[in-house]
Amino acid sequence: MAPPHSMTARELLEWYAEAGVDETIADRPVNRFEEKPQAANPAAPPVPPEPGPGESKPIESNGEKKGLADAAAPSPSPREPPPEPPVSVPQGGANGEVTAAVHLARSAGSVDELRRALESFDGCGLKKTATNLVFTDGNAQAPILFVGEGPGAEEDRQGLPFVGPSGKLLDKMLASIGLDRTGVLISNTVFWRPPGNRTPSAQETAVCMPFLERLIELVDPKVLVALGGPAAKSLLAETTSVGRLRGKWFSYSTPGLARPIDATALYHPAYLLRSPGQKRVTWMDWLGIKRKLQAP
Repeated sequence: MAPPHSMTARELLEWYAEAGVDETIADRPVNRFEEKPQAANPAAPPVPPEPGPGESKPIESNGEKKGLADAAAPSPSPREPPPEPPVSVPQGGANGEVTAAVHLARSAGSVDELRRALESFDGCGLKKTATNLVFTDGNAQAPILFVGEGPGAEEDRQGLPFVGPSGKLLDKMLASIGLDRTGVLISNTVFWRPPGNRTPSAQETAVCMPFLERLIELVDPKVLVALGGPAAKSLLAETTSVGRLRGKWFSYSTPGLARPIDATALYHPAYLLRSPGQKRVTWMDWLGIKRKLQAP
């Protein structure tokens, strides 16, 4: 629909803006669907008429053929820019940070060396916003290793995993099967607190994973327990919910382990604080962990 002719210039511009016109490219509108006539090429030689009935076609000399071929060949436009050189992918970035983490983690021969390697590592962006490195707590010689998701505010302040409200509940659950922090080791999938306690990104988890894998190899526990969905996804390579994983046992192995490790998943203590109705089935899971630890 065309705008009314009684509009002022300002009203006409406003009408065009409301209609979605946000750019002018010419003084007059162009119909792109209209077929444009081919412009004649003045440099091209005239095409001789087709011979009539009874007439023979004139024979062209080699020079004439060459001249016609040269005239018909399109000449490169001087306005066309030269082709751009291929863009080389810079080394480093996400893959470079993970590669650096792998080499740094592999160089550690003990848990203490692995901690010092993490302290010197700057490949995880969470380190810039966190207060402290939150690596491990407990006994590095323990037969069981618990792995959570990431540090919270209280963990960030103290530099220890599971020391907030969820950590107190974890201590109670440990005590229910006769364990405490002197007989277990606790860690996380990322070692610095995500801002606002958000879920760690895939990149942040991937950068920290070589250090976690090396920790598992150095400790070589009898039982590995993933606390919560993100830890289960990282360690067990399972995408289903903890509700479907709990009560089941999996085999965890890396090239640096002498044997596979029995692994399972539990509801995260923070989830149990919000959903106390799941404590009953979690108690059954803890009894299964106790039986696994007591098995020869």
